[in-house]
Amino acid sequence: MPATMSAPLSVRSRAARVVPGILLVAALALAATQAGAQQTKSRMKGLELSNDKPIQIQSDRLEIRDQENKAEFSGNVKVVQGTTTLQAGNMVVSYRASGGSVAGGDADIEKIDVSGKVYLKSGTQEATADTGTFNLVDETLVLSGEKVVLSEGKNVFVGCKLTVAMRTGEAKLDACGGRVMIQLDPKSRKTTN
Repeated sequence: MPATMSAPLSVRSRAARVVPGILLVAALALAATQAGAQQTKSRMKGLELSNDKPIQIQSDRLEIRDQENKAEFSGNVKVVQGTTTLQAGNMVVSYRASGGSVAGGDADIEKIDVSGKVYLKSGTQEATADTGTFNLVDETLVLSGEKVVLSEGKNVFVGCKLTVAMRTGEAKLDACGGRVMIQLDPKSRKTTN
């Protein structure tokens, strides 16, 4: 029977409001002119999560190691808050010793590491990777793997490492020795009257 934790995990970090939604590209203008570049930089607006909505976490197993200030969710991990869903094989939450506990729903989370076929969806936007790290102290997000894919409809971005500065929205997609691939659907452009 899967372990389920449904609580308004009140995280004291400002960055927690944008995790995991910041992964997803809100503005898919990652510069079509740079499609052949080794690295693509852009600003990402990101999707903010509501701090007042409960977070539901499901997994096959939950191990809370308070002496290490960690909680590990393993096996079919699924995190849902509002319209955002994160799935992974494993998720390790690291929190401050004096900042409450995960079980109490008031942990002061410093970092979240996810691994094992990471999948993120919010609305029409999706991201896949092998691993991901949400550093809530310096407000950065890194998705990496052999193939990191960001998509919204028919717009697709492929690289091997996505780094996002959550505070500014600046994002960088690296190809790691290969090439960044961008596929844009001209029909997805918004028209203005």
